[in-house]
Amino acid sequence: MRIIIIKKKIILIAILILFILSIIYALISRMSTNTFKIIDPIYKGCEGQKKVAFACNVVWGNEYLPDMLSEFKKNNIRISFFIGGDWADKNKELLMRIYSDKHEIGNHGYNHLKHTQINEEKNKEEIIKTEEVINSILGIKTVLFAPPYGDINKKVTQIAEDLGYKVIMWSIDTIDWNTKDYTKILERVNKKIHNGAIILMHPTESTVKALPIMIDDLINNGYEIVPVSEVLESNN
Repeated sequence: MRIIIIKKKIILIAILILFILSIIYALISRMSTNTFKIIDPIYKGCEGQKKVAFACNVVWGNEYLPDMLSEFKKNNIRISFFIGGDWADKNKELLMRIYSDKHEIGNHGYNHLKHTQINEEKNKEEIIKTEEVINSILGIKTVLFAPPYGDINKKVTQIAEDLGYKVIMWSIDTIDWNTKDYTKILERVNKKIHNGAIILMHPTESTVKALPIMIDDLINNGYEIVPVSEVLESNN
């Protein structure tokens, strides 16, 4: 009888230990989900619609922006411009022209740094400072963040998300910043074009030359060119 009682006590203790362990595991899992949630940057939009987005990063190239804007206006096209904060500070009138043409404005950090190589505080400062500069000029809050150089990791993505941003990358890179032959840009886009594509570009001479042909090719193939937020809408 004594042995049976001891066995029952052992079983009860084992059950109690398992119950406590299950509670601890649940708490750890919840903490992990809330504190270390995995968030991925966005490389493309919805593939269910024949839409593509132009994402133009701006920290230089002032001499080419007016021609780009004229081409977009001529074709009634709106795109997304990701603006460097330092550039915005020095080019208020040009930024206002971009916005007055109804283009979407995104955040590209203030000093065009590699965000994986700076600490959390500096990451936040780069994004928030740019947000404040753009807001002071245009009266809007940016909600899309394109990391300079496409330099990204989970930590940087998490920081941006915590500040209320979606992190935007690209699925087609024109490499226009390092391409003098504009036909190479056209080849890169035509080779990889797909529904929901985010096409990265910059204000360069080769981009200005490629744009009219690129736009015609896309429209003739049934694509609608929209800002990044619109190509993402069906992903929400």
